Amino acid sequence: MNLAHLKKLKLPDTPGVYFFRKGGPSGTVLYIGKATSLRDRVKSYFADDLIKTRGRLLVDMVTRATTVTFEQTDSVLEAFLLESELIKKYMPRHNTDGKDNKSFNYVVLTKEDFPRVLVVRGRELEMEHSSRLTTAKPSQNFEYIDTFGPYPYGNELHEALRLIRKIFPFRDKCVPYDEVIAAGKTPRPCFNRSIGLCPGVCSGDISKKEYARQIQNIRLFFKGKKTKLVAGLKRQMKVHSKKLEFEQAHEIKKTLQALSHIQDISMLKRNTERNIESRGGEFSGEVDGTNEAIGRDQNGQGITRIEAYDIAHLSGKDMVGVMVVMEDGEFAKNQYKKFNIKTVHSSNDTAALREVLNRRLAHSEWAYPSVFVIDGGQAQLNAAEEVLKGKLNEELNCGQNVDMGSIGLVSVVKDDKHKAREVLRSKVFPVTFSGIDDNICMQINAESHRFAVAVHAKRRSISRGL
Repeated sequence: MNLAHLKKLKLPDTPGVYFFRKGGPSGTVLYIGKATSLRDRVKSYFADDLIKTRGRLLVDMVTRATTVTFEQTDSVLEAFLLESELIKKYMPRHNTDGKDNKSFNYVVLTKEDFPRVLVVRGRELEMEHSSRLTTAKPSQNFEYIDTFGPYPYGNELHEALRLIRKIFPFRDKCVPYDEVIAAGKTPRPCFNRSIGLCPGVCSGDISKKEYARQIQNIRLFFKGKKTKLVAGLKRQMKVHSKKLEFEQAHEIKKTLQALSHIQDISMLKRNTERNIESRGGEFSGEVDGTNEAIGRDQNGQGITRIEAYDIAHLSGKDMVGVMVVMEDGEFAKNQYKKFNIKTVHSSNDTAALREVLNRRLAHSEWAYPSVFVIDGGQAQLNAAEEVLKGKLNEELNCGQNVDMGSIGLVSVVKDDKHKAREVLRSKVFPVTFSGIDDNICMQINAESHRFAVAVHAKRRSISRGL
């Protein structure tokens, strides 16, 4: 196959999945890949430097192929999911040779009354499967009703799950309402419930039957059966309308609209579709092109991001500051930051906080959070307000179009035993997002303190030559 043959295929400039085949449009599948643009992606296989960028195995595949077929999708997200399902179906040699699926990620639907949606490694899945056949103890506390994958790139998978969860909220960690009641405890909605990413399993707002329907929707979406999924949702909407259940019908209508307008801008940013040449040229595929923190999608909705800051020192010595990040209720440890304090040489936590915040805000490539959480009382809160106001004025004076108007600021006040006592909320930068309560602020503050103590201890060891 050559470039002249490719031009005749008229590949579209849309997302989708492509097949390199031998023996015509219905022939043997040699390789399957996903693309943001089918036209540009397939064309890249005929570049002059192919052997350098892709390896000999892919060059051999392109040489043997006689045609390329494709399936268009409505979004990059759907192309990502469909690629995995098709590779599992066809097992093309050039996708599977030399790969150890034990290290890849899988999505698991657990076997429970209210199934969880989990990400597990292939080796964990294998151990769990083996434990069913023997008396061995399972590696994880789950049995599964379905699995999807493998997915080689963890960042892409987690980004996909973020997008899917906005359309189909699911349970991952919280304890079902009935189980909490049976244990004699008081049910409390989880954080994801407060931001709309859990359908209310923990708060009793969804029945077992309703949740089972949600899980089925997720299953169909992962299998690439969007047409069947949409048809089922439309039938449900009509049934609710006939029963005059207009609220339920409206919720399904919103889901259908979300499916029709999937905002996967963050996947586009992560999936730059650069290629790698692995050991012996046996593997080629897309890799993540950036490690930037994607904070919001095109509609300004996206990820709920919280950043917390703390200062640690010993009588002013070896002073450090830290930033910890929580996204959609999960600590994003790969985004934690450490700051060696450079301008403060005494026990002045407020001045150190100013330095840390100024240095953090100098990184315009980092996404702004929904809330800044700082450690301290009114003095620290005042200092943080001044830094944020200064940054906002600077951007306005420079004519930059950066939205800081939706950013909130709080400080967590500790007691004599360094336990969280209360949360002070800024009036200049009020928290406008209802899902962020005092408990969440205290939780991330505790994590920032833990991280600050660990970073300080390490710096002290270095200073002492240990």
